[in-house]
Amino acid sequence: MLKRGFDIFVAVVGLALGWPVLLALAAMVRLSSPGPAIHWSKRVGRENRLFAMPKFRTMRTDTPDVATHLLEEPGRWITPLGRFLRRSSLDELPQLWSVLVGDMSLVGPRPALFNQDDLVALRTAAGVERLRPGVTGWAQINGRDELPISEKVKLDAEYLARRSFGFDLAIIAATARAAVTARGVSH
Repeated sequence: MLKRGFDIFVAVVGLALGWPVLLALAAMVRLSSPGPAIHWSKRVGRENRLFAMPKFRTMRTDTPDVATHLLEEPGRWITPLGRFLRRSSLDELPQLWSVLVGDMSLVGPRPALFNQDDLVALRTAAGVERLRPGVTGWAQINGRDELPISEKVKLDAEYLARRSFGFDLAIIAATARAAVTARGVSH
């Protein structure tokens, strides 16, 4: 209950105080490349249910709907502004909406794409599917894009075993440090 209350509080405060930044970023995305400012990505949530997760659009609108690392020449699909948004993690800010409505938490395993069957299967076998997916997570601060799927699931399972409010706060603090340095972002 404490975790969900904290999630709601941070999402409300973040959206209330951050709306000018969100609007400015949305305008920059729209002006820098054709297409909508927000991309609604089909993701796997708690209990393996699908939900639509918002992100600022960082890729061209004709990009195949697969994980970035599975694209041939991923750099050619990323918009010029998208590269900055990804490195700074600003593309993730619209996910505060998903936290507010309960599809996500601030901390948990990053939600898999709808077609990442290998990741979903390994997480289900480890019991991780019981968790609400997070804007950030233990695997995110321990490698992010650089980790193989099996290592991500191992870290997600470790988070499941160790989860606590204090651990979540430590992960949030480490995420802030990683976002400033763009550590672990490969595309």
